[in-house]
Amino acid sequence: MKEKQSLIIYTTVFFRFFGELNDFLLPERKKKVFQHTVKGRPSIKDTLEALGVPHTEIDCILVNGQSVDFFYQVQEGDKILVYPQKVQPKIRKVKHLQPKMVGRPRFVVDSHLGKLVRHLRLLGFDSFYKKVFPDPEIVQIAVKEKRVVLTRDIGLLKNKVVKSAYWLRTPDPLQQLKDVLKQFNLYSKINPFSLCLECNGKIKRVAKQRISGHLPSKVKEYYNKFYQCQSCRKIYWQGSHYNKLSQIVGRVKKQGGVRLLTLHQ
Repeated sequence: MKEKQSLIIYTTVFFRFFGELNDFLLPERKKKVFQHTVKGRPSIKDTLEALGVPHTEIDCILVNGQSVDFFYQVQEGDKILVYPQKVQPKIRKVKHLQPKMVGRPRFVVDSHLGKLVRHLRLLGFDSFYKKVFPDPEIVQIAVKEKRVVLTRDIGLLKNKVVKSAYWLRTPDPLQQLKDVLKQFNLYSKINPFSLCLECNGKIKRVAKQRISGHLPSKVKEYYNKFYQCQSCRKIYWQGSHYNKLSQIVGRVKKQGGVRLLTLHQ
């Protein structure tokens, strides 16, 4: 007897991606409607990620004019429009798929972005980081502490338990910083020189006599204002390195068009 062959169903749909979601697509699919065929009736989330677009970058999906969630199963002939947070469809009822950001975001940053971490901490944004940082540990911390994942690894963003994340488009640390500040509307929340650049701990003013035994002789002679990390106990003062960091803060200030008050003024 011949074995019955299972019937394979193919589903053809039509996609159009908006804004920076096009960064993830093949050149011939960018900023235009294109046809795509899949096996069976997969969820729209799986279909989108198979095209290269991680769910963490998507805020709204319209299927035939109706807003749907990631569990929607694609159907033959569906016309699918996909939007990032910065571009929104002109309809009344929208299902936003990204969690609403409340207060100051806290980040967990993968091991390839050490310079970005220092810049974020310089501006007062809580950023958890390790030089050796396996993806499972990043995901665990992101979920447990409700942190936003920052990475250049698209595969990491496709982990199903990651809820909030951002893919950095450029290898340049200062441009990465600008992109993060813009993506999460952080310019008005900047608080420079409030976090330790080394360990992410809080920095507070400390009396000179309390730490004088740990200061180089010339530093002790020429400086009187000191600050100390409450976690790793690193000591800071307004020397030449501070001036270089202040220049970075100044450039960010100009970029955001807001007035910044530093903790050390």
